[in-house]
Amino acid sequence: MVDARPNRASQPGMRACTAVVERDPVTGLLVGYVPGFPGAHSQAEYLDELNVNLREVIAMLLEDGEPKLEAEFVGTQRVALG
Repeated sequence: MVDARPNRASQPGMRACTAVVERDPVTGLLVGYVPGFPGAHSQAEYLDELNVNLREVIAMLLEDGEPKLEAEFVGTQRVALG
């Protein structure tokens, strides 16, 4: 995973963000959001559709300039139970 902050991806001029993806148990839709990036969220039926939706939302938000992130994505941790 990459940092939640926009950063340079493998191609020149490209940036990447980490999105958390969950499935809504009521609607069955995939819900994605970028941790700490206000407004950077969307939903879709399929992962490729969600990726397109998130890119559009993030591009729109970046039109106002670089985001002031409210949190920094650190990672995930598996917690053993019992």
